This record gives sequence, structure tokens and C-alpha cells, in this order.
Amino acid sequence: MRRYVQNEIFLSTPLGELRIRSFCTPEDIRKLSFDRQFGTHAHYRSLYTKRESLENKAEQADTSVVLAVADATHIVGFGVLAYPDPEERWAALQPNVMMEVNAIEVSRQWRAKKIASGIVQMMMVHPLIDEKIAYFVGYSWTWDLDGNRMSAQQYRQMMARLFEPFGFQEYTTNEPNICLKPENIFMARTGSNVPQETRQAFKWLRYGQSP
Repeated sequence: MRRYVQNEIFLSTPLGELRIRSFCTPEDIRKLSFDRQFGTHAHYRSLYTKRESLENKAEQADTSVVLAVADATHIVGFGVLAYPDPEERWAALQPNVMMEVNAIEVSRQWRAKKIASGIVQMMMVHPLIDEKIAYFVGYSWTWDLDGNRMSAQQYRQMMARLFEPFGFQEYTTNEPNICLKPENIFMARTGSNVPQETRQAFKWLRYGQSP
């Protein structure tokens, strides 16, 4: 597996200083533990609750697992930038043009401290990012509305504000899962080196068609 240079930033918060690092390896992850607030709540379940799940992601080609770590051993936030699963619509733009923000989450007590923004920043330093179309799909039924004390529409607006500074914009699509709820959101960032024919194919792909 190809290894990439790790990048990191440090973030000072009222709860202490964090290190946010890209391209965390399975070996890195193995030394860490999840914050206890990741897990299953009354109306919300974290996507990743075991180190092994992130270790498996970190082994996939070109994937960047970004971790926000407190006290050198404590995962309080994470993000995953990876190729979509082969059965997903977005995998049809070949070869490996689209990369998904597969997950982004911050432990409840660490939220509203600009950690999510730092995680997205570290995802976007991927050395191949200008060759790719990076995208994010937000499904309202996966959001921690109780923990954030927000409506689905407020959460949607928060996610848009999070990604827009990094070059993402909202796109329309007829993808069935996204269309199930009006609050759902699809955003993408097209790299500067993506050729025009690929950009055009992406436009058609959003509606399940080919040129």
C-alpha cells in the first residue's frame, strides 16, 4: 500500500490542546482509544465505534483517516476520505475519480470548538485532491440532532457552512437516498486538474445518465 506524508495541525481549545493528523496508519490508530461519548445514543449512533473499523479504512488505497487526538491517546474526532464502495453511483466515474468524505464526527463534549473544520482541512491536503472530485453526502437520519440541539434544517446549514470554505458547493441530484428527505445534502469539490470531459460526465452522473 502506498504511504503518504502525514500532515498535522495543533488546535487549542478550552478543554485542552488537540493534534489533528492526516493519513493515520493502522499502527497509529492501534495505540489510541475512542472518547466514551462515541457510541449509541437514544436517537443517534456513531458510524465508527471501534478502532478496528478505522484501521481497516486506513489500509485502503489512497484513503486518509484524519484523527483529532487529545492527551496523545484519546480520539475526540475523526474524518475519513476514501473511494466510494463499488456499488455506489459515484464509483461509476472511473478510474477512481471521486473520493467521499465517508465520515466526519466529533465527540459531543468537544463540539463547537472548530475541530470539524480542522478535520476537513487535513482531508483537503491529500496530495491527489486536485485530481479528484471530493464529495460529501449528508443524510438527515444519521445526524445527532439531539446532541447538537438543532433541527434538521439547522444541521444542514451547519454542514454547508463547514464545507464551503474548502471549495465545496451544493449540487442537485436524483440519487434516490439523497432525494428521500429535503434536508439531505450533496456537496462536491472539483479539483483544479480534473479534465473538462470528467466534469461533464459528473454532471450527467448526478442524474444517473451518461453523455
